[in-house]
Amino acid sequence: MKILVTGGAGFIGSAFVRLLIAETDHSVVNLDLLTYAGNLENLAPVDHSQRYRFVHGNICDGKLVDKVLQEEKPDAIVHFAAESHVDRSILSPEPVIETNFRGTFTLLDSARRNPLARFVHVSTDEVYGSLEQPHDATEEYPLNPSSPYSASKAGSDLLARSYFVTYKLPVMITRASNNYGPYQFPEKLIPLMIANAFADRPLPVYGDGMQVRDWLFVDDHCRGILSVLEQGQVGEIYNVGGNRSLPNLDVVHQILALTGKPESLIQYVKDRPGHDRRYALSSEKLTKATGWEPLVDFEAGLAKTIDWYRTNSAWVERVRSGAYQTYYEQNYAKR
Repeated sequence: MKILVTGGAGFIGSAFVRLLIAETDHSVVNLDLLTYAGNLENLAPVDHSQRYRFVHGNICDGKLVDKVLQEEKPDAIVHFAAESHVDRSILSPEPVIETNFRGTFTLLDSARRNPLARFVHVSTDEVYGSLEQPHDATEEYPLNPSSPYSASKAGSDLLARSYFVTYKLPVMITRASNNYGPYQFPEKLIPLMIANAFADRPLPVYGDGMQVRDWLFVDDHCRGILSVLEQGQVGEIYNVGGNRSLPNLDVVHQILALTGKPESLIQYVKDRPGHDRRYALSSEKLTKATGWEPLVDFEAGLAKTIDWYRTNSAWVERVRSGAYQTYYEQNYAKR
């Protein structure tokens, strides 16, 4: 297949592109605006592949999206592009509404005019809201978002579903738990704590740190999305979970132990507004449908992630400084 990947320069999107080029025969067109979390350095391993092409642009630009679909004629769209940080959505809700809802609408509507075989909309477990133990969210759970980010994703999920029901657009929706792994922008919990630990800076922990998250190694997530793309049933929703729920504070303790840093670096800070207490997913439906299951256990994945950040400290500094924003012009200006 030829696959249009939106947001393919981001953390999860770039991992998916690398997977497609390394382990399949599919070709990829990557449409990405290169906002602060989009980094073409993440795609250096595939940059010179004949099966990969990059297009710089905004998914909210209907004319551009139409042009890409008309020229490339992809067989499928895998839609990652999103403003994905809860804290940023609390400080400024408008970008998540614009990108996550309006951008999804623009893609869906263009796909309706330019037919394709598959449209995979990548979403999050946060749309289910906080769950009491021992419940794990199945795909039939009601949506109960708590933040502007999760509300924007829930809205885009419903919009995608409506295009399947109303227009018979071949939409499938995936909802994943918390991802971690190499190349993640250091604002999410695990990369932030790793980067701060290496720099001997305080590790800020919200509230009591006992918020529970299910952790999924990014490569396992990407394999799950690929299994949905290739084997999933149109119109269905599939959860992609890591089967490993831990309080945030436990994760921080493990990071300190693996980096050899003292517990005194932990700094408890005021909890963020509307902070969900517990997320948990059941991936039974996906496993039964495709045979997918997570392969990387959390301890091994965390150790691998820490090793990557240890050996790629220059990448972290470039990302934090914003210097990577010039990478596109330097790398593509003459192509």
